Amino acid sequence: MNEHRRIGVSKFISKHLRHAPEAIGLTLGKGGWVPISELIAASARAHFPIEADELAEVVRQCEKQRFAIDPTRQLIRANQGHSVDVDLQLEPVAPPDVLYHGTAAHVREPILATGLIKMARQHVHLSAELATAITVGKRHGRPVVFAVDTMSMTRDGFAFFRAANGVWLTDRVPPRYLRELPQE
Repeated sequence: MNEHRRIGVSKFISKHLRHAPEAIGLTLGKGGWVPISELIAASARAHFPIEADELAEVVRQCEKQRFAIDPTRQLIRANQGHSVDVDLQLEPVAPPDVLYHGTAAHVREPILATGLIKMARQHVHLSAELATAITVGKRHGRPVVFAVDTMSMTRDGFAFFRAANGVWLTDRVPPRYLRELPQE
């Protein structure tokens, strides 16, 4: 599969496993799982045919590990990033003392005023690595990175979850737990 096709398949399944399953007749099951056979049939009905080996390659080659195939090789899901209501069946996990959130400079002031909110997603996304947060922030222009005091948040009763691809998730981060990191 060439790079253009791989990106196209990745975007198609990301859209329909994270944001609009109903648009192609899919229903996300427990944990966000969908039978691969149903995704393949739905993609064909949507005039975007995908082969099982293409799905496997997209899952295997996705640097961000957006998708997972279950051990039976019968089910697929998006690991996180959903805007549709889905219970990913994640258990709370104790986070490292500090996590990071990278974003664009133009949203700095609203974040300082209201904190990090999930917007259209189910969770706020955080990373354990500063470099990852910088990369995420650069997607939208000049990056701004916040350190999140997760030790204090945990003490204050906030829950954290870790998706299969290593992304840390929480419902919100009030401003008092944020510290903007200086730009180099």
